Amino acid sequence: MCTPPLDLSFKDLNSTRAAISKEPTQDRHPLTKNSDGKYETRSMRLSYNNLADTVGLELVLTYFLAEPYNIGWLDLSFNKLPYIDECICKLKELRVLHLHSNKIDTLTEIDKLGELQHLHTITLHGNPIETTSRDYR
Repeated sequence: MCTPPLDLSFKDLNSTRAAISKEPTQDRHPLTKNSDGKYETRSMRLSYNNLADTVGLELVLTYFLAEPYNIGWLDLSFNKLPYIDECICKLKELRVLHLHSNKIDTLTEIDKLGELQHLHTITLHGNPIETTSRDYR
């Protein structure tokens, strides 16, 4: 069964760690929690915030999710991320990563994601890399 994502989008976050002080937006299909009070989902939205980096992402995942390192879908779109932090490369089960509409401008940032064997979908449109790199596509 597919569960909805934990939704921390539109929370006006300036840092990833600040997400801990926010309540996730409730979907019409509420998420279930385990006996430790952690959400049983493998997906998270942190889109439409003001994040300039993802420092503290591991802390946020561990705080909210029952199985933080089994996250398979992560939405970081519509933020201000200029680079891909190493913490994202530690998410070995990641399959879908939304990074569109950020500030990524070099292919070397995207190359970091080569470590993620299961990653099959990544969105990058709306980043400066579209216009600064001929080999973007």
